[in-house]
Parts: sequence; structure tokens; C-alpha cells
Amino acid sequence: MATVAMHIPDGYLGPQTYLILWIVMIPIWFIAARKVKRTLKSRQIPLLALGAAFSFVIMMFNVPVVGGSTGHAVGATLIAIILGPWAAVIAVSIALVIQAGLFGDGGITALAANCFNMAVVIPFVGYYLYRLVAGDSTSNGRRVVAAGVAAYLALVAGAIVAGFEFGIQPYLAHTASGQALYAPYKLAVAVPAMALEHLLFFGWVEALVTGGVVAALARSQPELLENKPAARPLRWLWAGIGVLILLTPIGALAPGTAWGEWSGEELTGLVGYVPANFEKLGGLWKAVMPDYATPGISNTLLGYLIAAAVGVALVVGLTWGVGALLARRRGDEDREPTSPPVAPAG
Repeated sequence: MATVAMHIPDGYLGPQTYLILWIVMIPIWFIAARKVKRTLKSRQIPLLALGAAFSFVIMMFNVPVVGGSTGHAVGATLIAIILGPWAAVIAVSIALVIQAGLFGDGGITALAANCFNMAVVIPFVGYYLYRLVAGDSTSNGRRVVAAGVAAYLALVAGAIVAGFEFGIQPYLAHTASGQALYAPYKLAVAVPAMALEHLLFFGWVEALVTGGVVAALARSQPELLENKPAARPLRWLWAGIGVLILLTPIGALAPGTAWGEWSGEELTGLVGYVPANFEKLGGLWKAVMPDYATPGISNTLLGYLIAAAVGVALVVGLTWGVGALLARRRGDEDREPTSPPVAPAG
């Protein structure tokens, strides 16, 4: 089964890269938790969980492109538009942790790199581009266009950063004969490859998804686009997640392998060798449901569907718990203000 783009597996990044990105991400997660703790209201916890679930499930929809590669949307810009970029850091990171830990989608050593690319670069670039294009306009049309433009460019930015991480590996670690020890393609190949795929294909998917959801929210619950708690229940949004879960088997039908996520055999066919340290790191973690396959289920599509349901349940539960923990001191602020008692006349 094909994996999905921008989820860097173990073995593609050497310790000179993935350790630095762990060092970078740990304080970012800490800052994100503090920022969200100050701003997240109790009534927004379901929305945070909903955003994480949306990001998780939308990444299961693989889109095939010319050349045999596959890719997907991320949903990080959408979460940033609704809840802010720091909340998106939390939500998308949780989705990526579940993907890597349970399904082997993205490496454990590369988890911080994947979180940096998809849970930091994309939501921050997307959020500020959205604010720049939308401005103070209350026009729904302008908001939809701004969301689509921001989501498109933010996904491309994340892909370029991932391409840079791939591309510096041959310079950082190689044998005396010049063979790379980790990702084999240098910057001149890796960055254009990642950028062009997302410029020509996957960026448009992200733009359509983000713009479409923003258009629906603008009609039905516009307060969410003002970073306010939902005025009405989120039943239709939860129903939408349920529909997406039911449709996830479509993502299992996409043939091919995402750029930068090849097996050792595929690498041999592409560059003529398997990088010496590739398989050492690649075998560090054994996922319980690798490639979203459900143990004991021989039907690939049914197994993919079950994996989607299990993954969404875990993402929602974990995100809800984290949100409740961060918002626990905001209970007083979430209640409607009451008028002070009036002293009796006389």
C-alpha cells in the first residue's frame, strides 16, 4: 500500500538533522501549550479535537499523480484559521504522533521533523497569509479565496522545507566513495521534486479542501472564522468526519509510492544502492497497524476503514484530553458574566 507524501520515514534523515529538529520542536510544543492554555476556552475543546481528527483523516486520502507518486492534503491551515496557529501546532502534532506510533506513517526518529514541517511551517505560513489576503474584510468570497491561496502556498512551503531536509543528507553523511548514508538525492533534485509536486498537484487539493470548508463555515457558523466558540452544536461537522471515515478506502486505491518514502528495493532501482544506514534506522519501530492495515483483516479496503476509525477515535480522545488539561483554568472565563448585586434603595 502506498504511503503518503511529507511523512518522512525513519532512515531518511541522519542524527545531525533529526536530533536538531527534536531540539527545535520540544520548546515549540512547550510554547504552544502555554499559548493555547491562555486562549483556549472550554467550549472550544470539541473544535480542537475535531480539527485534529480532520487533519488525521484527510491525510489518509492519497491522491495519485503523473509519475507514480502520491500525496494528500494536511488541513493545518484550516485549523489555524479557526483556532489560531498555536492550536494547530497541538492538533496536527497529535495526529502525526498517532500516525507514526500506531500506523508507521512517518518515522519515530523523524517525528519532530514531520511535526516541524506540517504542524509548524504549514499552519504559521497559512495563518499569516490568510490574514494578509483576507484583511479585515467580512466578505465571504474574499475569505474563501484567502483560505485557498493561503492553504496552497503553505503546503508548498512545508514541502520545500521537507525537500531541504532530504537534500542536505548526502552532504552531511556519505561514504568515501560518495554514496549517501541516508536520503540519497541532493538539494538540486530533492527541493525541486518536492516543490513541483505540491505546486502542480497537492497544493490544489489543499486549496480546494480548505476553501470548501471555509465556504461552508461562512454560511453556517461564521463565528468560527472569528476565532470564537461555536454558537450552535458542531453536529454537522462531526457528521462530516464520519462521512470522511467511510470514504477513506478511496485513499487505499492510489497506486505508487510518495516521493521520499521508497523501500530499500525501490531505492536500489532508483539510485543503484541502498544507503548504508537506511535500513538500520528503518527497522527501529514496528507499528501495530503498519500502512493502516488492520491485523486479521484480509480485505485491504475494510482494514483501511477500520484503521481510520481507530485512528480518529484515538486522535479525538487524546486531543480532547490535552485540550481539557490546557483549558482547565478557564472555566470562570467561559461562563456568561452576571450583573453585580444592586444594593436596595434607601
